[in-house]
Amino acid sequence: MIRAVVFDLDGTIVSHNIEYKALRADVRGFLIKQGVPASVLSLNESVFEMLDKTEIFLKNSGKQRRVFEEMRNEVLKIIDEYEWKAAKTASLCPGVEAVLKTLKDMGIKIGLCTVSGEKTVNYLLKKFKIDAFFDAVVPREHAGRVKPHGEHLKTVLEILKAAPEETLTVGDGAADMLCAREVKAIAVGLPTGIFTKDELISAGANYIITSIADVPTLIEKLNKTL
Repeated sequence: MIRAVVFDLDGTIVSHNIEYKALRADVRGFLIKQGVPASVLSLNESVFEMLDKTEIFLKNSGKQRRVFEEMRNEVLKIIDEYEWKAAKTASLCPGVEAVLKTLKDMGIKIGLCTVSGEKTVNYLLKKFKIDAFFDAVVPREHAGRVKPHGEHLKTVLEILKAAPEETLTVGDGAADMLCAREVKAIAVGLPTGIFTKDELISAGANYIITSIADVPTLIEKLNKTL
C-alpha cells in the first residue's frame, strides 16, 4: 500500500526559474578564489556537488573542518540570493493544488524534500496557500546531506513515519531518483524540461508520469497490486 508521497519543490510543485548557470558560475568562481583548483569543479554539476568535492579536497589537503564550514556558509548565502530573487516571480505548477487536495482526501501523507532554503520554501508554500497540505517539509538546512544523498529523504520519511517501500518520491531531477533509489523508496520521474524521460529512468525512476495530475491514479493502480 502506498501511504505517503514525497515531492520535490522546484520544477515539480513550483516553477522557480532560478538562473542556475549564473549561480553555478558564481559559486565556482568563489570556490576557486578560496583556493579550490578549477579542475575539481565543473559547471555541469550542481552547487551541492561542488561543495561535496570541495569538502573532499580540503580534507585531503589537511584543512580543518571549520575552513570548509566557513566556505559552505558563504556559498549558501550566494544560493539564498538567487533563490529569493526567483521566488518573487515563481508560479505554481498546473494542477498542484488539486492533486494535493486529492491526496489528502485519500489519506495519503505528504512530504516535501527540497534543496531550497527554508526562507524561500516557507515563502513559496505560503504564497500559493499550500503549506497546510504538507505533513513534513525538509529544506536543505534540516537535511544533513542534501539529495542525491539518501539521508535527505530519510529525514522526511522519519517525520512522516512512512516506510520507503510505501512511499512515492516524485521529482523532475536525477537527484530525486537517486535519492529514492538509495533508500529503496518508489521513484516517480516527472520530466518537465531539464531531465529527459530516459535520463530519469537511468537515474533510477521506477515510473514516469507526464503530469503531476497522474499521481493519484498511479497510487490507485499500485494499491491494487502491492
